[in-house]
Amino acid sequence: MLIDSHCHLDHSADAEVYDLIARAKEAGVGRMVTIGVRMSQAAKVKELAERHPEVWGTVGIHPHNAGEGPLPTPEQIAAEADHPRIIGIGESGLDYFYDKAPRDAQAENFRRHIRAARITGLPLVVHARQADDDIIAILREERDAGGAFDFLLHCFSSGRALAESAVEMGGYISFSGILTFPKSQEFRDIARDLPAERLLVETDAPYLAPVPFRGKRCEPAMVAHTARVLAETRGMTPEALADLTTANFQCLFRKAS
Repeated sequence: MLIDSHCHLDHSADAEVYDLIARAKEAGVGRMVTIGVRMSQAAKVKELAERHPEVWGTVGIHPHNAGEGPLPTPEQIAAEADHPRIIGIGESGLDYFYDKAPRDAQAENFRRHIRAARITGLPLVVHARQADDDIIAILREERDAGGAFDFLLHCFSSGRALAESAVEMGGYISFSGILTFPKSQEFRDIARDLPAERLLVETDAPYLAPVPFRGKRCEPAMVAHTARVLAETRGMTPEALADLTTANFQCLFRKAS
């Protein structure tokens, strides 16, 4: 069984979600995690996870949305995560590519989510886009100041230094359809070299459809194509890669085990 560790099911109509899940199952994808990007969206995430036993959720504020209003405290984020189907915090982090929120607001938002992850014991889902040095710095500063916390760098498309620093701090790395793109050899090289026990796969659906579906709307079933490329990159069978990434998911997202 494969697990899509990061998707956005709330971008689809309620009736369509049933079809997305059915197609995922046909492709060997048995579970998926729908991700929080605003606190106001948390109720929808919980509703989806309650309605569909194949779905878990996270709660958090995306860096794009960090400037939209007063940020919740770590305790408020933790309280929002107190739900049986919520298994993680985020996504949160830094995005200097789009810069949709002031960078100081992004950084404060990121730190509050790290602290919420520590309060709850749930892993933090980290969004990193062209902000590698600051992501590394904040992760290290928060770890040194408050202690260790679990985290996942989702949709990895950063440099080797960030990947290696994350692993050194106990983090996990998730690869999306970007791994299948012809010009993504750098990311395949990084994926080849990382410790096997730190690898996950995802779609980030409805975005970033893998080859051979580029340009189309992505959905959880397509994680099988990313997994196939990751398996080839690491010299594994698809079945072994599925077993590995599912086991890694369960080690990180212990609440879902």
